[in-house]
Amino acid sequence: MPDMDVALKDAMQIDGAIGAALVDRSSGMALGVAGGDRNFDLSVAAAANTEVIRAKLRTMEMLGLRENIEDVLITLDSQYHLIRPLTGRSGQGLFLYLALNKDRANLALARHQLKRIETTLDI
Repeated sequence: MPDMDVALKDAMQIDGAIGAALVDRSSGMALGVAGGDRNFDLSVAAAANTEVIRAKLRTMEMLGLRENIEDVLITLDSQYHLIRPLTGRSGQGLFLYLALNKDRANLALARHQLKRIETTLDI
């Protein structure tokens, strides 16, 4: 089973990948990052996307939905942002975050690959 660094490197191999992070939902801290640049700070993105997950979980609770979030997709003019909460016992409270260049990414394939990475990740 790959560790965090291998999983993040695998995520960066997804076509169009700009950056990837493994994030602790309770603190908003990125436990590991790959990619990004001075114009795209993955630590800031990780913290901000923690609020997205928290808001969705609160909404689901208010609606009485007893389901798990598979992933959250945010579509920008030039980018896709995927947030995938980890479901394995060792990954509770963590999520994978992946930013993609919209022109170079295949969204369906990226979601499939991120799911595969999640299932092999050992924290």
